[in-house]
Amino acid sequence: MNLTPDSKVLIQGFSEFIGATHIAQMQAHGTNLVAGVNPGLGGRQLYNLPIFDLIEEVVDKFGQIDTTIICVHPYQVLDAALEAIAANIRQIIITSAGVPPLDMVRLLRTAEATDTLVIGPNSPGIIVPNKILLGTQPSDFYTPGPVGIISRSSTLTYEIAWELTQAGLGQSISVSIGSDAIVGSSFIQWLQILDEDESTQAIVLVGQPGGDREEAAARYINETIDKPVVAYIAGRHVTPGKHWRQTGTLAAVIGLDPDFGSVQSKLTALYEFDIPVAERPSQIPKLVKKFLV
Repeated sequence: MNLTPDSKVLIQGFSEFIGATHIAQMQAHGTNLVAGVNPGLGGRQLYNLPIFDLIEEVVDKFGQIDTTIICVHPYQVLDAALEAIAANIRQIIITSAGVPPLDMVRLLRTAEATDTLVIGPNSPGIIVPNKILLGTQPSDFYTPGPVGIISRSSTLTYEIAWELTQAGLGQSISVSIGSDAIVGSSFIQWLQILDEDESTQAIVLVGQPGGDREEAAARYINETIDKPVVAYIAGRHVTPGKHWRQTGTLAAVIGLDPDFGSVQSKLTALYEFDIPVAERPSQIPKLVKKFLV
């Protein structure tokens, strides 16, 4: 991971997934945004960024790029990401939502073969408070501190960060892995990253209905993670058998256990391994403080 103010960051595409406010916020937070790529707009200025038609033109001018933030329309994400990988960019954040699942399968195969970290799609990105902001997370909700946040949600991630900030608990890193049905990096990858991160003393894991990411994370925490983890699962009152659109599961189609992906399945896994679970976001700071005194 290269999450320092010196990291060179590129934006691919400009759409409803990102705007002038987000770009200004990243720049104000110290992010080294060097350029944007938008085919057909090369040679122009947009949001105080020089715009190029191709990533290779950006690399020729600014040198190796560390991270790209992809904000193109969903059906253009695969092409944009493959162009970034071909240019040796090894950190990709996809803010776009609704990327076709087969496109994500192809992208993730290529990412794995090239050791590329993919965050998203449907992710507001990563923030290291007062150091770097990659994406659309609202920096005003954050303050530096010892608590790492890993989340599948977008706005709920900021809400929990604000609850921690108001309680005097700053954050080391906050990442949303994305809310689409198929996403790049996993809870397990980020649990490992935060477990090895010297500035992180406790971890908050935020899950929601759909899939089995939280169940796998619970087992991994029990077997591998040394730092304390507090969990919160959104959607406790979701009607059984219903799944959130952006985290929908194919369970009903392929005949899996009807409890697969449910909130209860996730809570059961967390309780099995004695991982503290907050019933609502406002309880999270109190649970975290028990491990930091």
